[in-house]
Amino acid sequence: MAAIGYVTHDPERGAYKGSLKTLSIATGIVIVPNGEKTNDEQPDFRVFTDQSTELGAGWTRKGKSSGREYVSLTLAAPELGRKIYANLGPAAGQDDPSVFAIIWNPES
Repeated sequence: MAAIGYVTHDPERGAYKGSLKTLSIATGIVIVPNGEKTNDEQPDFRVFTDQSTELGAGWTRKGKSSGREYVSLTLAAPELGRKIYANLGPAAGQDDPSVFAIIWNPES
């Protein structure tokens, strides 16, 4: 699976900040906790570009086999042509546990 970006987790804010890069988009992004969440169907996170344009949402999920929590993302913009599904996962080759890859999930 392809990494389409990288973010660093800020545990104090519960947010992630980094960049998203595809063939048609290269932008800074922030993934922030959804302070307006009122029920379980609403996303746990909102995704914005560094220009404050909303790009998508994220949900905290639990891995079926590992039992570990991760963030599942849905990204949408006219430039993408369709929704992109991705997960935040450990970044390969990184010693820093606060750095995550945005891993494209083409099967969602």
